Amino acid sequence: MNNYAHILKAAEKYMRVRKNDVHIPISFHYAMKLAESYPNADREVVAAGIILHDIGWFSIDEDDIFKKGFQTENYLQSDVRYLHESEGVRLSAEILRPLGYSEDFIQKVQTIIDGHDTRSFARSVEDEIVRDADKLWRFTVTGVSIASDWFKQTPSQYCARLLTDVVPQLHLPESIEMAKTDLVETEKMLCCDVI
Repeated sequence: MNNYAHILKAAEKYMRVRKNDVHIPISFHYAMKLAESYPNADREVVAAGIILHDIGWFSIDEDDIFKKGFQTENYLQSDVRYLHESEGVRLSAEILRPLGYSEDFIQKVQTIIDGHDTRSFARSVEDEIVRDADKLWRFTVTGVSIASDWFKQTPSQYCARLLTDVVPQLHLPESIEMAKTDLVETEKMLCCDVI
């Protein structure tokens, strides 16, 4: 994280919602690990993309985030999902420009942020890495603990949902392997076979 701490610090105030101050560092770890398998990927775009992908939630009322963005049947296509993406695009430029990043770089990051939750396809290898890392944190004990509350499910119910609903959304074979490995460990630690 040291190489990208300046981006994280600049975005810090936007992470004090929806537990993004936990979600982002864990997702960053996964993104950098995935990037190791894809040497042609621009690691700096990946780093900025994963750090900034969810900052748009800052602009949305927290009750609406959970009621409309997580607890409806078609939550991935809810208005607040699109709004957090468009706000993330706007805020990412406000963060990256003062840090001296070029407009080309900012555009690449914005392309990832725009549609990272609502679009069914990735536009680049960097986009694939960010989209998968955004989901992989959910397979950790921390991710299950937080996200099961968002979706009003028990940890056991949420773990089952990860396998049926989230693993099929992953793009990269390394991501699928990480998800399944982490899920086994998380289910064991949370005693999902019992409670």
